[in-house]
Amino acid sequence: MNDKVGSKTVLSYLYICPTNKRKIMVLTDPEFESSVLVSSDEGASFQKYRLSFYILSLLFHPTQEDWALAYSHDQKLYSSMDFGRKWQLVHEHVTPSRFYWSVSGLDKELDLVHMEAHTPDGNVQYVTCRAQMCTESNRNYPFPGYVDISSLVVQDDYMFIQVPTSGRAKYYVSYKRDPFLQIKLPKYSLPKDLHIVSTDEKQVFAAVQEWNQNDTYNLYLSDTRGIYFTLAMENVKTTRGIGGNQMLDLYEVAGVTGMLIANRRHDSQVRTYITYNKGREWRLLQAPSTDIDGNDIHCILPFCSLHLQLQTSENPYLSGTISTKGSAPGIIVATGNIGAELSYNNVGMFISSDAGNSWRQIFEEEHNVWFLDKGGALVAVKQPSVPTRHLWISFDEGRQWTRHSFSAVPLFVDGVLVEAGAENQIMTFFGHFSHRSEWQLIKIDYKSVFSRRCTEEDYQTWHLNNQGEPCVMGQKQIYMKRRPGNYCMLGRDYSRVLSTESCICKAHDFECDYGYERRGDGNCRPAFWFNPYTLSKSCSQGQNYFNSTGYRKVVSNNCTKGVKEMYTPRRQQCPSRAPRGLSLTTKDDKLTAHLGTNVSFKVHLDEGDSMRTNIQLDFGDGTAVSYSNLSWTEEGIRHMYKAAGIFRVTALAENSLGFDTTTLYLHVTCPVEHVQLLAPYVAIRHQEVNITAVVWPGHSRTVTYFWWLDNNTEPVITLEGSISYTFLTEGMHTVTVQVSSSNAILQETRTVAVQEFFKSLLLSFSPNLDEFNPDIPEWRLDVGRVIKKSILQVVVLLEIRSLAVSASEK
Repeated sequence: MNDKVGSKTVLSYLYICPTNKRKIMVLTDPEFESSVLVSSDEGASFQKYRLSFYILSLLFHPTQEDWALAYSHDQKLYSSMDFGRKWQLVHEHVTPSRFYWSVSGLDKELDLVHMEAHTPDGNVQYVTCRAQMCTESNRNYPFPGYVDISSLVVQDDYMFIQVPTSGRAKYYVSYKRDPFLQIKLPKYSLPKDLHIVSTDEKQVFAAVQEWNQNDTYNLYLSDTRGIYFTLAMENVKTTRGIGGNQMLDLYEVAGVTGMLIANRRHDSQVRTYITYNKGREWRLLQAPSTDIDGNDIHCILPFCSLHLQLQTSENPYLSGTISTKGSAPGIIVATGNIGAELSYNNVGMFISSDAGNSWRQIFEEEHNVWFLDKGGALVAVKQPSVPTRHLWISFDEGRQWTRHSFSAVPLFVDGVLVEAGAENQIMTFFGHFSHRSEWQLIKIDYKSVFSRRCTEEDYQTWHLNNQGEPCVMGQKQIYMKRRPGNYCMLGRDYSRVLSTESCICKAHDFECDYGYERRGDGNCRPAFWFNPYTLSKSCSQGQNYFNSTGYRKVVSNNCTKGVKEMYTPRRQQCPSRAPRGLSLTTKDDKLTAHLGTNVSFKVHLDEGDSMRTNIQLDFGDGTAVSYSNLSWTEEGIRHMYKAAGIFRVTALAENSLGFDTTTLYLHVTCPVEHVQLLAPYVAIRHQEVNITAVVWPGHSRTVTYFWWLDNNTEPVITLEGSISYTFLTEGMHTVTVQVSSSNAILQETRTVAVQEFFKSLLLSFSPNLDEFNPDIPEWRLDVGRVIKKSILQVVVLLEIRSLAVSASEK
């Protein structure tokens, strides 16, 4: 190329137009000169054009082959409409990597540019304008306000921005260029970082790092508009890349819709899970039954399973630790280990031919694996840290491998280029013999291996399934696969999918809607923070709205009929007036109930459109129910309390025009079975003592205590099981307590000796008393009797001595 570009020209980067491979743009090294060389004939000739700026990156238009955006070293964005020959300034102070071409079918102008630009006072705005007409008067600001730096994402049908706030971060989304709306995460999600994982298949995958997470993210899935997000998996592990950025351990399997693999951290262990319905259900991977030598592996779920490394390679010419291809559905090749958790020691290579249902070990060491001939052939080479002369090739999905020598001298393989296209049997290896040697390029052509094209007899059928369940994402899919060992070329007209048939909708085709959580019984119930029937503020009289059933069908699921009608949100009319006159009673008009019995509550509304008013009843014990139609509550809403106490029961009637609320206090009681009175044996006159009554079972504010102290004829009545009292005279005093709950009354009496003065003696016992009296607690009582008797004798002697002294004095 020196003759074509000039022998003294130093090149820094080469770009190939994605829509026309014959067009090439080459940048010169800015340390020597700032120029661009363009070719329209695959490099047969070049034209050189001087630039007034240094290009840091280029972005070609997705459909127009001559249009390109260039980002300069001084944060300026330029556009060219003639493949680099002339450039025009679009905007200054543009955030790096935050500029996008228009999306076909969504933006009206093909030459529209989306970008994030800085204002003179240091703020950041989302700006759009046409590439060659970006004057101040022609600029638009789709979001009315400032945005956080590096937050603009324009991808598929969606646009995302983040708004700067002093507290909780706020994220906004625009679907199909509609006005921006705030993204709704669960109420108590406090994100410090949100990363858009993917926006394909009319749904947004978002990884959210909560305030208390450091090396994990929670995975959320949105509705079609990208507004309402529900939790798909907690604590997905991240791996720190070479550049310091965190990469999510989440892998979307190519060729099978809705299939993902993730590494989740739980109780300091990281384990690998797989889903076939976009995160609705996850399960561990079943480990192979035998190792590579055919020895049995005893790995029992859930204590032991297969774990995979899910890092995509930062080198685009290496396969990474896991590989799949859309042209080879069901085939997954990955680095992993067998055990209780993910490990980076004693790893091997594993393959699945049936979309993750079963696995086989293919190598004991890490390899890079590439797909040839639409997955009809697999080529494996050891990791580049080890020089090698050999590669391995398999034509039966990794069951048998043959070794081939591709170099006379061991080569450090830095990467592999695979020819694009349907019939790719050509690979180009590049690497070096030593760290000081130049790169070597080795071209390998496998066409000679395939003596013929495959015919109908060379194929067999394969049914996609999830542990035997044939319906995956709501449809049955049958694929064609080449029979193992048949050395034939699949060809350009080969199609993997043989037939597709929709399935009847079942519960596993639906996930919990926004604000709902899956409970232990498998049903989706409103979260404690969510009022499921708060209508949109835009809902007005005469309009309709969709009232959620608590479920939404997994996006891209193709099931039909079945439970679809039951789970699909119902279209209802907006109410005509606000609710008024809400009342709440029990069915028998009583404010007491016995523990363990059903309590029926009745809700009545005087005014308001009851057919379109939403009723929420909070029972006061942490549970609540909601109804979208007041007529559903006419028979009464039944609830059973699991503990005694006084509960605040609240009813809320709400529609888009207003709300009404009312409250009652229900006493849930149960009979007292036992009472124990705790009082001191001895008290000092004129000093306050504490007397306590302990009841069983434990009650909360539903027991009345009647205290008879001394010879008082009227009791002291309390709702608390403790009272303080001061005795005024010496002698033996009786304390009696009666405990009343429901229809039961129990009584307990204690006697307290009141003295002018007494002193407590601290007694110590040798530690072997328990040892010599095993399981005989009565010894303490016996010791107590001996001590009491001895003390009484001492008291008698003292009294006799006192009398003797008095007599002698007299």
